[in-house]
Amino acid sequence: MNKQHDEAEPRIAIVGAGLAGPLLATLLARRGWRVDLFERRGDPRIHGYAGGRSINLALAERGLHALRMAEVDRDVLRQAVMMRGRMVHFSDGRVQLQRYGKDDSEVIWSISRGDLNIVLLNAAEAAGATVHFDRRLERVEFDTRTAHFVGDGEDLAYRFRALIGADGAGSSLRAEMMRVDDLGERIEVMPHSYKELEIPPAGDGGFRMEPNALHIWPRGEYMCIALPNDERTFTVTLFLPNQGATSFATIPDGPAAHALYAREFADALPLIPNLQHDFDANPTGLLATLYLDRWRLDGRAVLLGDAAHAMVPFHGQGMNCAFEDCVSLAAHLAPDSDLDAAFAAFEAERKPNAAAIQQMALENYREMSDRVDDADFLLQRELERKLAERHPGLFVPRYTLVSFRRVPYAVAFERGKIQRALLVEATAGRSNLDGLDWDWLDREAHARLTPSTAE
Repeated sequence: MNKQHDEAEPRIAIVGAGLAGPLLATLLARRGWRVDLFERRGDPRIHGYAGGRSINLALAERGLHALRMAEVDRDVLRQAVMMRGRMVHFSDGRVQLQRYGKDDSEVIWSISRGDLNIVLLNAAEAAGATVHFDRRLERVEFDTRTAHFVGDGEDLAYRFRALIGADGAGSSLRAEMMRVDDLGERIEVMPHSYKELEIPPAGDGGFRMEPNALHIWPRGEYMCIALPNDERTFTVTLFLPNQGATSFATIPDGPAAHALYAREFADALPLIPNLQHDFDANPTGLLATLYLDRWRLDGRAVLLGDAAHAMVPFHGQGMNCAFEDCVSLAAHLAPDSDLDAAFAAFEAERKPNAAAIQQMALENYREMSDRVDDADFLLQRELERKLAERHPGLFVPRYTLVSFRRVPYAVAFERGKIQRALLVEATAGRSNLDGLDWDWLDREAHARLTPSTAE
């Protein structure tokens, strides 16, 4: 699979062959670039997937659009499970499906990181990109445009025209760029962490719960979620504060976790037979947001995806945003491009949108953990659906704009704030929608959602 690099021939190199890396390699190779893709881990098609985080990925329209451009959407969807909405498990034992969209044309898809990685690697190689596994970026000499990759006891000196960092939140390329320029890095760590568990298949090989939903047990400051896999399992993720009465500080081991589930997630407990083992064996994952003032080093290097703007996973948009980055950067890059201008245009286009979805992802933790079972939230959702029916194309729920449209994230964020304020105002003091002044509400919707903020 690996090929010897001709050091006399400058190429474009992508660091990181997880998800965004091979997708971008595919798009650039199709545009005529000669692309080398470097990955510090081994080939997952030979050695198996050795991922870090394994929170299931939620594939939405932005990501699907990018996969369509790479002509791999059908291969991916064959291994994905449709999720129609949130299946909320209330503390009193009730269960309610809260749809994401208006019908089955507006759904998201649960896909395993490892399965998707393999599809994208195959696509990159088919498009003509060269993938180098077991090659870790050691250092970069930006003045001579030489990157040094190490692995198998050798140091590969690679001459590049440009480097692209798709190597995640702990990006090695970002670290090298910051040795020569201040990118304004800021990392905000959430006061919460997570632990992963698993619901195995039922005795007959089927799913133990409704498969076409994201299951959520909201409990205020903490929550549990479960996403379906095509192997008929569910990946379960427990989110807890790091400190406090109910936190990782007070729930340090499997027996304590078992007691927590018996008390707070009673209907989930029988579904997780290896809860205590998995809790003790699996690492505790951190949740953080990465902000950079700059994503690029003139025309020599640029970052995208988590390497540029890592976000918390509560809107399911990290991968979708990274894939949208790939589409944008590929559109700006032709083999004869002025790379400095192309990278600057890419950053100008994507940076405000990354900031918007980062903020929405943080806000969504509050909604998922503490709002989806509140009466006022449910009433606002009911009104939101009715307004969307009365004013299609004008009043579009923010979740719809983010997950089922490709309007810029920044537009969805600003429009969502206007719409949310209207919903809160219209439902204040109400327990239902009886007697609502629809004439006033229709006028306000038109007045506040002007054509300049419409889709």
